Amino acid sequence: MKKRFFPSGLLLPGMPAGPENPWNTVLSGPAKSNGGCSSITTLELCAGAGGQAIGLEQAGIAHAGLVEIDKHACATLRLNRPGWNVIEHDLNTFDGAAFKGADIISGGLPCPPFSIAGKQLGKKDERNLFPAMIRLVDQIRPRAVMIENVRGILDAIFEDYRGYVRKELVKLGYEPGWKLMNACDFGVPQLRPRVVFIAVQKDLTGHFSWPQASDIPPRTVGESLFDLMAANGWSGAQAWARQANEIAPTIVGGSHKHGGPDLGPTRARRAWASLGVDGLGIANEAPAPDFIGMPRLTLRMVARLQGFPDNWQFAGTKTQMYRQIGNAFPPPYARAVAERLRICLSAPRLVRIAG
Repeated sequence: MKKRFFPSGLLLPGMPAGPENPWNTVLSGPAKSNGGCSSITTLELCAGAGGQAIGLEQAGIAHAGLVEIDKHACATLRLNRPGWNVIEHDLNTFDGAAFKGADIISGGLPCPPFSIAGKQLGKKDERNLFPAMIRLVDQIRPRAVMIENVRGILDAIFEDYRGYVRKELVKLGYEPGWKLMNACDFGVPQLRPRVVFIAVQKDLTGHFSWPQASDIPPRTVGESLFDLMAANGWSGAQAWARQANEIAPTIVGGSHKHGGPDLGPTRARRAWASLGVDGLGIANEAPAPDFIGMPRLTLRMVARLQGFPDNWQFAGTKTQMYRQIGNAFPPPYARAVAERLRICLSAPRLVRIAG
């Protein structure tokens, strides 16, 4: 099968330089997890369905708390991890006093204020939660911050706003940086460019580096989903898998104001059609043995393309579940960044002895 691969060296538009990205990409091999047992903790903001939370967990970082306003996403988190401290609360009014001592503040802040698919209102958008994040960093004073967002936040229109975020974090004693990377660089079978914002306390600046892309190309859509497409005995599954010989286009989850359980606007549906997928909706189950035509993806298929483990369950209606899946930060991407952050926070700190 032909595989399309987008290496990390690909210069994507909007890539900030200089002080907006002060760290290099690590040249060594991938970091090793410590098996999930860690004294490093995070408070996650806007946790959603748990994509980033899974990645941090896999990197060996423990969760002190997960804040999320959507009740269905909270139900998903509790369903999969009953022991997690899931807090259903509006981030704008959330008091983080109980989490002083957490090592990291992480999260995926709402994307619509900065998405090219929206009006790009930025700081004027009621869904912009960067000020709430900054307030909580000031209150909790973690050793590091890890925030995911869409590539649109790197557009020139938001240069002043990125400068504001940087200035506020610098005043609090952190060194911030932005990096645009692609989920397919970390094994996710999907073209999904996402920006990660990292800030570390200034004495840790020399210990952080961005993750390096895997040299193993991600699997194609056909390779990734063949078993799920063939689950009900569809006779055309093998031929379909041969046609679906590239990674997926970006999965679009929609927002609470717009969007439903389909694979996006007309342009996105054309890209899916080239892979033999009907993007007009989401199927309840895999194709029947005698199915003819282009199949639709099921929720489980979409979740796999997002990098979720197959045993991760979702709560709510089909639309609610699809939004949770489609808006998630792919766990393998989150893990790659979190592993570098864990190494940074585990570095020995110099202690000055008075004498």
